[in-house]
Amino acid sequence: MGRWMKPEVYPLVGAMAFVTSMCIFQLTRNVFLNPAARINKSDRSQAVLENYKEGEKYAEHGLRKFLRTRPPEVMPAINHFFSEDK
Repeated sequence: MGRWMKPEVYPLVGAMAFVTSMCIFQLTRNVFLNPAARINKSDRSQAVLENYKEGEKYAEHGLRKFLRTRPPEVMPAINHFFSEDK
């Protein structure tokens, strides 16, 4: 790869690979786990799916439950350092 791609391009390729993998992950998650996505023929025949429990399970995933218990700060140590009264 060294002959046709400059080393300065490696970070850009890495960032693009990361973003592309995140897009593929989200699309795959939506296709297979989203209750509104209907792949089966029997599910597509119904006009309205009444699967509230499945929708709640999809919306309230583990990461969201974990983040709900955390404080809404990105860097709490820096925030506390700069917000101290001096």
